Amino acid sequence: MTAQLSLDPVIASHIAAINSFDVDAIMDTFADDALVNDFSREFWGPEHIRAFVTKELAGDHVTMALVEAVDNAGMWCVRCRYEGDYDKTGLPDPLIMTNYIRVRDGKIVTLFIIKNTAPQY
Repeated sequence: MTAQLSLDPVIASHIAAINSFDVDAIMDTFADDALVNDFSREFWGPEHIRAFVTKELAGDHVTMALVEAVDNAGMWCVRCRYEGDYDKTGLPDPLIMTNYIRVRDGKIVTLFIIKNTAPQY
């Protein structure tokens, strides 16, 4: 596993769309049968993902700055620094989260957004 900053094109488009708060462009990066998991909440399919994107990404003016990207046997691990107008109570500053992403046919089919903690060993 080697860290890199070169992304799959749909992942780069996804981050750019989030940073421009463009709900339609964000939705265009997802497959129709996509699954998003954020903060242990599952959003299946376009209707539920759009509601999440509209309220919690575009609505909260979330931006992502790429820190590291790793293609781990077809599952991308994309670490980003998050900023926005969301409730930051109890969150570290900066907030770095890992996006675990699977891509199929040029679309995101799985996106898990996780705030990891450093291992103790």
